[in-house]
Amino acid sequence: MSTSYQETLRVRFRDTDSQGHMFFANYLVFADEVAGNYMRELGFDWSNPGGLPCYVFTANVSCDYLHECLSGDEVEVSIAYERIGNTSATLGFSMRRLSDNVKLAKGSFAQVFVDRETRKPTPVPDSVRAAFPG
Repeated sequence: MSTSYQETLRVRFRDTDSQGHMFFANYLVFADEVAGNYMRELGFDWSNPGGLPCYVFTANVSCDYLHECLSGDEVEVSIAYERIGNTSATLGFSMRRLSDNVKLAKGSFAQVFVDRETRKPTPVPDSVRAAFPG
C-alpha cells in the first residue's frame, strides 16, 4: 500500500479491554479517525454536510489483526486509496507501533459515493481521483 496520509495516535487505557490490549473494534476506530481527517483534506468537511460534494457511505470493512497493541503505545496509521471505480473506492489502512516498527493491523474500507439528495450512487469526485496513486 502506498501511503497518501498518516497520523500517529496514542492508545489510551479506555481503548483497551480486560485482557490489557486494544479492544478489537478500536483498531477500526483509529483507522476511521485518520481516514476522516484524510477525507477532510480531499474536500469532505464533515462539520458542514451541506457543503459536501456528495456523501460517502462505508459499504464494507475488513481488518486483519497482526499483533496486539497496549495502552500507551504510539501507533502510526497510514491511509491510501487502493482502488477507484466509477462510484466506489477502496481506502486501505495499515497500523504499526512506532517503538519497535511492528505491524499491528491492515485492512480496508469500501466506500460508495452517493448524491446528497437522491442517496443514489454518484461519480467519485475529482479530488478523490487525484489522490489515487494508480
